[in-house]
Amino acid sequence: MKYLYFFLFILLIQSCSEDFIELTPISDLNTGNFYKTEADIEQAVIAAYDVLQDGSQYGGNGFDHFMEVRSDNTFNDNTTQNGGARANFDNFNLSSNNLMLNETWNSCYQGIQRCNIVLNRIEKVKMTASIANIRRGEVKFLRALTYFNLVRIWGDVPLVLNEIEDPFEAFGHTRNSSDQIYNQIVEDLQDASTLLPAKYEATEVGRATNGAALTLLGKVYLTRRQFTQAASTLKQLINDGNYQLLSSFAAVFSVTNKNNAESIFEVQYKSGTSGEGNNTIDPTQGQDVNNKPSPNIIQLFQQNPDDRFAASVQLTTGYPYSKKRIDVRGTDGSFGFNTMVLRYADVLLMYAEALNEIGYQADGESFVFLNKIRERANANSYTAKELPDQNSFREAIALERRLELAFENHRWFDLVRTGKAIEVMNHANEGGLSPNAASALPFTMQAYQVLYPLPQAQIDASGGRLVQNPGY
Repeated sequence: MKYLYFFLFILLIQSCSEDFIELTPISDLNTGNFYKTEADIEQAVIAAYDVLQDGSQYGGNGFDHFMEVRSDNTFNDNTTQNGGARANFDNFNLSSNNLMLNETWNSCYQGIQRCNIVLNRIEKVKMTASIANIRRGEVKFLRALTYFNLVRIWGDVPLVLNEIEDPFEAFGHTRNSSDQIYNQIVEDLQDASTLLPAKYEATEVGRATNGAALTLLGKVYLTRRQFTQAASTLKQLINDGNYQLLSSFAAVFSVTNKNNAESIFEVQYKSGTSGEGNNTIDPTQGQDVNNKPSPNIIQLFQQNPDDRFAASVQLTTGYPYSKKRIDVRGTDGSFGFNTMVLRYADVLLMYAEALNEIGYQADGESFVFLNKIRERANANSYTAKELPDQNSFREAIALERRLELAFENHRWFDLVRTGKAIEVMNHANEGGLSPNAASALPFTMQAYQVLYPLPQAQIDASGGRLVQNPGY
């Protein structure tokens, strides 16, 4: 029966780490008596954050497969694990019955349901107005982030903005256009940017800020090729001065330096606590078969040596792994490193890209921000001599984003939004340990595969109201 639910109607809120607040379990049997106080709303908001930790999203290797393994950055070399369900992301051999598709779909809509519950109930709760506004801003940011992931993965998806109280209502939803989804994302982020504070007290670390809303809004505009809006939004964040590049690239990802001055939004984890650690496979044991640096990106780092190679990749005999995810296991067997979603280096690169797309200027402002990233990595700065026109600057940005943001779940969607996915992937499609390989097995990417197949379980549950993406 679990596959008959388009998203979860019964809200089962699990306990969260002491970084936030311990949650009391809530079910559909007592929601009528819940959401009465400010503390109740607080718990519901934390529950919305909690979904992001899920193994089919930012925890474990969920989004890793949708956003990195699919690209030329990493690969999955265990082609038989779970019937090949994970490796098929890498080999462009996905079917609509792949269990990971359905798990991620359900998890995302569970998160949206939790956000909608808060927005639906908060008006009737007596609470401080300023706190109520912040809570609205938080869940609007979380809903926007989730829909941004959904629309980039599947394209047209159901747009659900109300709390689902009747489970049969879920069966009636159809797909809304990508334009409708993006319009709602922009609206939510614009609201969130005005409702959220720039900073929180140390005891509330990890909550979404107005900087997170502006960063994500800038990324949305860039994805939509609305370059003037992207530049204006990102420039506002830069001018606010609330974030900065750390002097050391490696320090950005140190598990002892979480939520640092460069970090804009991270999904929080804490090992040694029940259910709050990151349960990804330990790469240092040679078992990181799910998300290993590809021969292709190792070759790229070797051809472009700077501080980021040693800080990003550990090369061991037969087992390269990402050093951005290194920690000692906690007593519960999990790890305590956070998942970085948004950071300031990405802001500077997006801003430089937007400026160049608006209009190339030799040694102009776009060069300044691109070179800030390179200077921090001890790489040579660019001038108009090396990048004499808009296209050469465009290519330099693409290279820099790959070197800087490797293994942070940006690469696949960078390829898709710039229209480079088919060209780049089919150039690196040999498979195996070839220096240019991006996958364990050879593959050919087709044009329709810029989107993923809708889970067949969801199509079946909808009685055919949900229509599959072409090609699958």
